[in-house]
Amino acid sequence: MSKRLGLSRCTPVFGVAIVFCLTATPGIKASDTIASAGDILQFALPITAAGLTLAYWDGQGAVQFGESAAVTLGVTYGLKYTVNETRPNGGHQSFPSAHTSISFSSAEFMRKRYGWGYGVPAYALASFVAYSRVEAREHYAHDVIAGAAIGIASSYIFTRPYKGWHVQADADGRYWGIRLSRSL
Repeated sequence: MSKRLGLSRCTPVFGVAIVFCLTATPGIKASDTIASAGDILQFALPITAAGLTLAYWDGQGAVQFGESAAVTLGVTYGLKYTVNETRPNGGHQSFPSAHTSISFSSAEFMRKRYGWGYGVPAYALASFVAYSRVEAREHYAHDVIAGAAIGIASSYIFTRPYKGWHVQADADGRYWGIRLSRSL
């Protein structure tokens, strides 16, 4: 049985973000570290999604991601300024969570465009972003649930599965090589 070295399944941004979050400055409370990790991941996920479109030379995917991100942020901020709900910490514009909406928009884009190999870790990290917002007392649970729904819905609507070339390293004890395939 061959052991697949799914180079396209692991993105360096995920690893860098997790390592950075786990090695935060000593002396910071755990809740501050969680909040900081969520703040970082809200940027790392869309950067990863955009980076995948570059890695696959996928201009159509870049347009689809741009459309879904624009709708996600437009709806999110439209609701923030319309609803103007008070945050658990006393701040304003709690509903819905923008951190969560863009994170889930990115996760759903990666899942629907490039498959579950990217979708599973992206959804796990997006879920952590949602958790971090509630843990940091920046949002209520319904704020992050609404943000997730907005992000998932917009990417689901605008994104189509990738129909291009895939490059994958393949090896076992007797051989190694590169596998090139195309989705039709």
